[in-house]
Amino acid sequence: MLRIDDTDRERFVEGSPERIIKSLKWLGIAPDNAENVVFQSSRVDLYKRYAFELVEKGHAYICTCGKEELEREKAEAALKHLPPMYGGRCRELGIKPEDVKGKEYVIRMKMPKNGTIKFHDLIRGDIEFDSSLVDDQVLLKSDGFPTYHLATVVDDHEMGITHVLRAEEWLPSTPKHLVLFGMFGWAPPEFAHLPQVLAPDRSKLSKRHGATSVIDYKNLGYLPEAILNFLVLLGWHPKDDREIFSRDDLIKEFDLSRLQKGGAIFDIQKLNWLNKKYISEILPAEELAKRGQTFVPAEWKLTPSIINAVKTRLEKLSDLESAVRLFFVSPEYPAELLTPPSRHSREGGNPDISGDIIKSHLKELVSVASNIGENNFSKESLESEIFTIVPSDKKGEWLWPLRVALSGSKESPSPFEIMEGLGKEESLKRIKAAAEKI
Repeated sequence: MLRIDDTDRERFVEGSPERIIKSLKWLGIAPDNAENVVFQSSRVDLYKRYAFELVEKGHAYICTCGKEELEREKAEAALKHLPPMYGGRCRELGIKPEDVKGKEYVIRMKMPKNGTIKFHDLIRGDIEFDSSLVDDQVLLKSDGFPTYHLATVVDDHEMGITHVLRAEEWLPSTPKHLVLFGMFGWAPPEFAHLPQVLAPDRSKLSKRHGATSVIDYKNLGYLPEAILNFLVLLGWHPKDDREIFSRDDLIKEFDLSRLQKGGAIFDIQKLNWLNKKYISEILPAEELAKRGQTFVPAEWKLTPSIINAVKTRLEKLSDLESAVRLFFVSPEYPAELLTPPSRHSREGGNPDISGDIIKSHLKELVSVASNIGENNFSKESLESEIFTIVPSDKKGEWLWPLRVALSGSKESPSPFEIMEGLGKEESLKRIKAAAEKI
């Protein structure tokens, strides 16, 4: 199920729950059904009832201390180099609900002030906290909304959560949560605190290092399969050296015991490598053509043949527009570019190959290609037929001008892949136009 923790109204950003749901859906991680999306903001009355239940049991208390008083306590603690903790003025006052009607108040948990709180973290092992150093946490805020601490404990119990995996920054909150579970008489879930994701310089990951939203990565042309694969490998390693995992593979192979304690480096180059791998080797061309259509002008209709011709040149789907332009825009180039380079130069034309020879080769290529049926105009058929007239020791002499005629460039996919993508009519048109240039 999916739970949206949206009870902090001061930090709430309009539209963020929708973005979370959209992001998870794009990644292929979705609740079992629509009813399994739970918004904590819609359960405020439930949390309020549980908060007052703790007050009645003596495990929590009503606090009427104002912001100014709390800020003064915080400043005094800072001067003494002590953690900012509530001084406890209201802890033993026994303020009753009827005493605060129409007034501003919060409800705080009555944290035990002696002894230690011990638990076993599934990643970090046995951990203990000195309970005297744990603050009397606010459970119900003055606006009537619960804090994360109360809401998450209530929901974990009511939803039957067995394992809580969260960032290591929540580790100091775990003793509060364990005490709350005990106050309610509930069995706590097991906890695992995950390592932080770090920048290459091992500082905290930020936007200047490339951190951004999942949907932004989608818009940049990354594939959800690559993103999911990459994220799981941040802080987790499989039993072998495999790096490519499908979603089903991850479900089968994932094991909490193989999570690391130390921070994981967010390596954008590794993500780019994975994304390129999925594009060039894993996803079918039909699927890539469908997904890539939004990255090119609407009138450019991508086909599997076009995708197959360029996919090894793509790192992201956003590279598609420049990669496939040659299939949709007639090439412009100087006639001199049709002359193959000499063996000693990749730039200048070969003086031993005249314009007449190039023109003759192009016309023969037109003749051979014309005899191949439209339905059989494939890379394999073109290679087979054209190589029957091309001497094995003069491939460059023939294929260089063919490549230029089709793409207008000396660097492009193979001419046979281009011809399959262009189709018979456009291919012949471009080769004939090249012959006319000479």
